[in-house]
Amino acid sequence: MRKNFLEVGKIVGTHGVKGMVRIQPWCDNIDFLTQFKNFFIGDQQITITSLKPHGNIAIGQIKDVDTIEEAEMLRNKVLLIKREDAHLPNDRYFISELIGCSVFDADSDADLGLLTDVSQTGANDVWHITKDGKEYLVPAIEDVIVSVDIDNEKIVLRPIKGIFDDEN
Repeated sequence: MRKNFLEVGKIVGTHGVKGMVRIQPWCDNIDFLTQFKNFFIGDQQITITSLKPHGNIAIGQIKDVDTIEEAEMLRNKVLLIKREDAHLPNDRYFISELIGCSVFDADSDADLGLLTDVSQTGANDVWHITKDGKEYLVPAIEDVIVSVDIDNEKIVLRPIKGIFDDEN
């Protein structure tokens, strides 16, 4: 389901003494975050005036946060963006919009369960599909994914043989 706001990262610490923060990005590429200036913490809008990649995190300066003490108060806060401000290429999705989608088999239309989590392994993501208390790990690759319809919360797969119990 398309959400109005998306979680894109978490403030994990401070950087320096002038109020800069360290941000753990929750996106494929840190550069994705640099296209935004307006973020939200809860329902409060904040402006990040400077945001730069720094290894596997980002360093940001939040408007009106000028001391390490002010920055420290933001530790562990989750950053959100408006969904309407985010533009992704076709066949790219936000993990938070995938989670909760129903998953079906492309050939039999069988209900395979719900997508409950996504592991980012480096080579490709792995989708966690849960049904009847069992979890199945499915590689999120082009050969497996037939279609994704975020608006209708429906994913259609052609699973690799042996992933689900009823296949031999």
